[in-house]
Amino acid sequence: MSYSIPPDRVAPVQRVLRTLEDARSVILTTHINADGDGTGCQAALLAYLESQGVDAWIVNPTPFPDLFRFLIPDQSRILDPGAEETLRVCQAADLCVVVDTAEIPRIGRVNPLVDGVRKVVIDHHPPGDRAIVGLYLQDEGAAAAGELVFDLLVEAGGPWTETVVDGLYTAILTDTGSFRFSNATPQAHRVAAELIAQGASPEALYQRIYGSHPIRRFHLLRRALSTLDSAHRGQVSWMVIPRQAYAELGCEPQDLEGLVDIPREVEGTEVAILFREMEDGAVKISFRSNGEADVNKLARAFDGGGHVKASGALIRGPIDEVIRKVVGEVPSVLPGEP
Repeated sequence: MSYSIPPDRVAPVQRVLRTLEDARSVILTTHINADGDGTGCQAALLAYLESQGVDAWIVNPTPFPDLFRFLIPDQSRILDPGAEETLRVCQAADLCVVVDTAEIPRIGRVNPLVDGVRKVVIDHHPPGDRAIVGLYLQDEGAAAAGELVFDLLVEAGGPWTETVVDGLYTAILTDTGSFRFSNATPQAHRVAAELIAQGASPEALYQRIYGSHPIRRFHLLRRALSTLDSAHRGQVSWMVIPRQAYAELGCEPQDLEGLVDIPREVEGTEVAILFREMEDGAVKISFRSNGEADVNKLARAFDGGGHVKASGALIRGPIDEVIRKVVGEVPSVLPGEP
């Protein structure tokens, strides 16, 4: 392998790797509503730790997404955070590795399970207000947390098994929007090239993640498209996932993957928003930026967070009121606005 770890990452990579090598029982977790980056990192780290004789388990605050279960060969390694057995496993662990977030609220109900367990945090988001205390491997310039886990495994010398390369390629593929977003840097492409050289199949993984959807997703999209709207001279566009339609069609979170790109594709859009009505009356919001608008700043105005280009928040209230508040705040992050 001709790849070299970026110089500024070498020291933190080595520190984290030494910590992993000293562990005997590890909990792997990620943020609420795990995505391809979080789950791909978990798959790769699980395979690495098991290859070193370390007992490792995945414990996420929300159910492991069905879309990415193919990355985990041994499903028994995924534990329910509400089970008594999980509490015992977490209390017996000597290390918790948190990937793709560094904030306490984002690991939800896993946080009390790993209270008192030393932690490693591997993340590429801007720092938040309630940071997890631990040893950090953090770089906002990384395209995905998977890029940082790749560096760890380069330092470790592998193993480059199918689970490892598929997990890390999935992490980078999904967080760069199939290499369409501005975070698809030369470094991200170098990592992807190395993973392909080690056996990752771009065609097979793209087809598995993006190329096959249940028909209910398209029925839901039809209902959501009727809500498509825009404001602020067309600079903000949004769409709503109605609670009733989601329930009637028997949809799952994975059915929403990529739907925020619909308003993002409206001509002139600087900020795209997807509103999803939740069963408990809250509204989950996904923000995307097409240009210079900082949607992380926008999300934080509503106690959310994420990236400059992609962020999210959760707001309680009637959908019409939430839309009014959120859309009304968008000019504060639009380029050229006061």
